[in-house]
Amino acid sequence: MLAGARILVVEDDAAINRVVCSYAEKRGAASTAAFSGTEGLMHLEGGAPFNLVITDLMLPGESGEAVVSAARAGGVPVIVLSARTTVADRVGLLRLGADDYLTKPFDLEELAARCEAVLRRVTPVTAPGSSVPGMLRFGVWELDEDARSFVVAGVPVRLTRTEYEIVRALMAAPRQVHTKRALSAAAGGDAAALEDKTVATHIGNIRAKLRGTGTEDYVETVWGVGFKLRDGV
Repeated sequence: MLAGARILVVEDDAAINRVVCSYAEKRGAASTAAFSGTEGLMHLEGGAPFNLVITDLMLPGESGEAVVSAARAGGVPVIVLSARTTVADRVGLLRLGADDYLTKPFDLEELAARCEAVLRRVTPVTAPGSSVPGMLRFGVWELDEDARSFVVAGVPVRLTRTEYEIVRALMAAPRQVHTKRALSAAAGGDAAALEDKTVATHIGNIRAKLRGTGTEDYVETVWGVGFKLRDGV
């Protein structure tokens, strides 16, 4: 449902921008139009609350990629509209943090359906580390506690049970430094009998699975204490 959603449309083609905004408003959304990447960033950095960003890639001023990065840094989901059609383009955008991708020309009904699907999955206007019941989010990480799934920039990442529980504990309190003993306990291990290298090994495996997503440095080592999620995400 788009009713009540606040959508930022970043598209330099005035006709496309107008049509998308008008269609969103007919379905009950409030739309804001931006006609350059620079203007889009100004809206995002100006503190205006948005539930969703729809952006082109080829924009005057700042690039569409910059808009995607800024939106995701603020916890706002993004759908990209572009004439680029290669697999490499799509994979690159998903890794950057886009939630979905629609090639031009596109159908308005399909765009609306994709918007609704994204809005169902995410928390409106969330900040990194915020959550809704059953869902934890940090940057481009999404952990669904009901489905026991972990998704990075829209791409599922398979974790073992222990790895999943460690990631869940970190995301539940992202600014907190978690000791190795606490992470072992969260994962169902015997904290009293913990060897330091056990949790460190699991963290290493998690980082290895994240390699190539651009988020392998999300988990920081706090030497002599444990681990935490990186500030500034």
